[in-house]
Amino acid sequence: MNRSSLLYLLIFFAIIISAIFIIDNGRQLEIGRSTQSTAIHLPDKTAPVIHQEKKGSGNVFDSFIKVMKTNMNTPICILIIQIIILIILSRMLGLVFGKLGQPIVIGEIIAGIMLGPSLLGNFFPSAYDLLFPLKSLGNLQIISQIGLILFMFIVGMEVDIKVMRKRINSAVFISYAGIIFPYFLGICLSYYLYQQFAPPNTSFLSFALFIGIALSITAFPVLARIIQEKGLSKTFVGKMAITCAATDDITAWLILAAIIAIIQAGNPLSAIFTVLLVVIYVVAMLLLVQPMFKRIASIYFTKENLSRTIIAIVFVHLFLSAFLTELLGIHVLFGAFIAGVVIPSNQRFKKLLTDKLEDVSVSLLLPLFFAFTGLRTQIGLLNTTDLWLTCGLVILFAIIGKFGGVSIAARFFGFSWKDSFSLGVLMNTRGLMELIALNIGYDLGILSPEIFTIMVLMALFTTFMTGPALALIERLSVRKKDAIAETPRHALQVLISFGMPQMGGNLLKLLHLFSGNNNELNKVTALHLTPNTEISKSDAIKYEKNSFTNIKAVAHHLHIKLKTIYKTSFDVTKEIVKIAKDEQSNLLMMGAAKSMFSKNMLGGKVKNILDQVSSNVGVFIDKDFVKAEHVGFFVTKLNFVNMFGLVQRFIEFSNCKITIVDEDNLQQNETDLFDQFILNTVDITRIEIVKKTSFDFASLENFDLIIVGLKYFEKAVDSAPMLIESSPSLLIFEFRDDAFSMLPDTKQL
Repeated sequence: MNRSSLLYLLIFFAIIISAIFIIDNGRQLEIGRSTQSTAIHLPDKTAPVIHQEKKGSGNVFDSFIKVMKTNMNTPICILIIQIIILIILSRMLGLVFGKLGQPIVIGEIIAGIMLGPSLLGNFFPSAYDLLFPLKSLGNLQIISQIGLILFMFIVGMEVDIKVMRKRINSAVFISYAGIIFPYFLGICLSYYLYQQFAPPNTSFLSFALFIGIALSITAFPVLARIIQEKGLSKTFVGKMAITCAATDDITAWLILAAIIAIIQAGNPLSAIFTVLLVVIYVVAMLLLVQPMFKRIASIYFTKENLSRTIIAIVFVHLFLSAFLTELLGIHVLFGAFIAGVVIPSNQRFKKLLTDKLEDVSVSLLLPLFFAFTGLRTQIGLLNTTDLWLTCGLVILFAIIGKFGGVSIAARFFGFSWKDSFSLGVLMNTRGLMELIALNIGYDLGILSPEIFTIMVLMALFTTFMTGPALALIERLSVRKKDAIAETPRHALQVLISFGMPQMGGNLLKLLHLFSGNNNELNKVTALHLTPNTEISKSDAIKYEKNSFTNIKAVAHHLHIKLKTIYKTSFDVTKEIVKIAKDEQSNLLMMGAAKSMFSKNMLGGKVKNILDQVSSNVGVFIDKDFVKAEHVGFFVTKLNFVNMFGLVQRFIEFSNCKITIVDEDNLQQNETDLFDQFILNTVDITRIEIVKKTSFDFASLENFDLIIVGLKYFEKAVDSAPMLIESSPSLLIFEFRDDAFSMLPDTKQL
């Protein structure tokens, strides 16, 4: 042991001994202090004697449990447990509903309802009281409000004023029709509901105005996500729905602010004064604050990150705006929304801000709001047939008002019936924005618990019906079928599905090797799916652009017309199969990663797609593929008709050298077929045919690409591992029809 270590140990032991000495002497001070206290405070002999429990007596474990129970009841412990449970349950149900093709927000709302008095409180009241005691709800409400402030700021940033200006005429007309008509029906409905459902001392005007806004609102964030998931972002209907929803959102929040001002003010003159102050506030935000942020955005346009000073300025801007609107009596959320709207349309700046805020607000704080809403939603209150009939009537009026108003207005502007109905269904989505408005009404004492519950169920139903209704409209609409019969018999309609951008370009290069350009290609569609439906709009735009950059460049170079489809989806397999069917593709080409080389290499998603899709499939295993000068074909008796047709295509459309490995001695067993193959091949000198018995698998290194059938590949995993592990890239075909056949009619074989 060196001197430094020895010195360290001596100092360490000296400190321990000194600490023990001080503690021991400190006990003498404790005894002296106790004696002094006893001398000063003599006991009252008339008072009853209370026998205190001596230290160290009793069960140690019981004492520990008692301390744990005490700690469990502290506000911070209760809040942390609530957050943990809410995040886990909302994530689980969100994923379940996402798999069912529904917006994740539905699962999150239902998670809140399940934890409220409707389910947990009804069947497990002791657990409900333990997890959500009445005294803890105030903390939960405040934190959920902070989450909503951040979320409404993000929603405001997603409103693209430039996009709205491009379609301002039709969008404003359709959007306002989708507000005025349901608002009128809401006022009519309130006449029927007022006597039974309005809380005491609530004026009919306040009640009617709030029922009207509850039926008029559209959930812009949920709508944007549905359009993204359905791949409608580039369609006319999708773009118009986004514009109308943004217009609807701004208008609805302005109306809501005016309604709150009227209710809070108490008299018309005071309400007018409040509205004027709100107008001044909005004008000041647009004319003074927005230019300041334009300067900040221009400075940070090229920077990769924002400084903490800028983030601090943004937070001050957000919370100051929320504070001012709350001070004016029109709710903090309106201020947060306007604070987001005035952020300039610099996508990079918005993206940086959204990345900072979105995960915390959406993943952590919003589930608390759903839980708080669930705690207020008491489905058990709807305990009679009349109440459920009233609930059905509210849902019916909500659908007729929004769907009917938007559809008729769209048709008036010359939209087709299909597009009009689709737009009406999309605008009928309410979701989170409806819940926010309902909670405001509940806090103001305008909505009773019964009508609040009915409105929450209406919001859930109208959001849930969006996906199935769109699918029904698609099935019932009269669509023009692609005239496949008029195209050449072997013309290809190809769907290229890929993940990594480089894979998309390589798949298109491969396709060009055996199909040329648009003479043989009737249609080529490139598909990229993001396996996550929760990404923001700005992220979706970025992913879409990055994903198709490579394949678009290859298509331009090869003079191939290309259609692109981008979607977000929880179930990638199901989506690929569906799109292949919708696009009427007779060839699906997709890539597989290197890491999948194993006995179950085609397991997982690739195997599931192969099992479900009805078209021909080509699976490409890319091993640094660059170009194909020498291609090897492994031909068996199971696929020789289509494989020989594929060889002929390679000879016709590419300059590569071909080697055919005759696996089943077909050259002797199928003499007529070989003669016809040689006769119909443009340049037979570029083809070498070898028997499997004489083929040297070590020569695989000389090939740039190996093409095999699926059945042979699955067998070769065990019998010919060199084929799987070799350096050339692999293209595995599963033939489902005669699209590649070299014969006029394969049924004659």
